[in-house]
Amino acid sequence: MGTVIDSHFLALTAIVTFGYQLLFFIITALLKFDKVTDFAGSTNFVILSLLTLILKGSWHMRQVVLSFLVVVWGLRLGLFLLMRILNWGEDRRFDEMRSNLGKLAVFWIFQAIWVWTVSLPVTIVNASDSDPDIEARDIIGWIMWSIGISIEATADQQKLIFKNSPDNRGKWCNAGLWGYSRHPNYFGEIFLWWGIFVASTPVLDGAEWLVVLGPLSLTLLLLFVSGIPLLEESGDKKYGNVAGYRHYKKTTSPLIPLPPVVYGSLPSWVKVAFLFELPLYNRNLPKEETLGWYRAGNPGTKMG
Repeated sequence: MGTVIDSHFLALTAIVTFGYQLLFFIITALLKFDKVTDFAGSTNFVILSLLTLILKGSWHMRQVVLSFLVVVWGLRLGLFLLMRILNWGEDRRFDEMRSNLGKLAVFWIFQAIWVWTVSLPVTIVNASDSDPDIEARDIIGWIMWSIGISIEATADQQKLIFKNSPDNRGKWCNAGLWGYSRHPNYFGEIFLWWGIFVASTPVLDGAEWLVVLGPLSLTLLLLFVSGIPLLEESGDKKYGNVAGYRHYKKTTSPLIPLPPVVYGSLPSWVKVAFLFELPLYNRNLPKEETLGWYRAGNPGTKMG
């Protein structure tokens, strides 16, 4: 079993990933310095893709291209998030963890598992001896990656500019792509990793198809755990009593970019069934009766 695992670089990438994350966990725990968290996660993808590509030494075109795509994504995201947190200050996700070593350790373990799992498609491709000709699935996957990273990078930059403007303090971002999706950066990230998976499929055989757990776990994580739910909760608590924000939520898709005039006119069941407008995204939004009481009791409050 060990030989099979090592032949696919699964054991190697697990050891490297947990070692790399352990290093940054120690830095965070000892120095109380949590600004490198996202950088550690993003650059870990870069290390795994380059390590497996170089160790295998086959340099098949598919291996080189997919490794290059992961490196570009990881470096761009890692440097962007590092510069952003250095500019903004402390990472609020760690407000309750800095004094709790157990919670901090769980977070870093979870990040290690996340990196290893999402990296599976490129890991298996780089470990493979199979080298079929480039086909439609490769091209489709590369195009998906190109679209995804373009959306993610554009959305990140638009939100950064919006947040850095003094005129926008205390406002939710609805500029550019954020007027078509409440989380366009997450859509881009999910889409590009599904592209990586699609481009990996020509070499997959048997149990290797389990690498679909990579993009699937990323999608589920952002939809149900640490991505959209946390940001929706934060936004609802800050702006839930603001009429303009409530209108924004009703007319703006949570993930897949769509024109507000289209999304706002769709039936609720279509939004839930096909466009990920999950009930958990609104559980912290004040109920209409509560909002009515709030307005009645605060007639001077500006709601827009």
